[in-house]
Amino acid sequence: MPQPACAALSSALRPPRGYALLYHAGESNHCPGCGQRHWIIGRMMAQCARCETALPLDEVHGIGYAPRFISGHQPGGAPAIF
Repeated sequence: MPQPACAALSSALRPPRGYALLYHAGESNHCPGCGQRHWIIGRMMAQCARCETALPLDEVHGIGYAPRFISGHQPGGAPAIF
């Protein structure tokens, strides 16, 4: 089955994505859902206090959500101290 032309493009040739909605700390952020400016701020997301629309924080945008694994041993065979 042939693939669409856009799927065949490499990621380097794809056009950039559209506008990304982000919560910017220290700025007046209007909710895209209801237009209000009251937010509940978490570690990774900001949630509108009125309509519960969630936006990622600008500071953590682009940081992966994959867990970070730390080896229990240092290079050279010495045990790691945590």
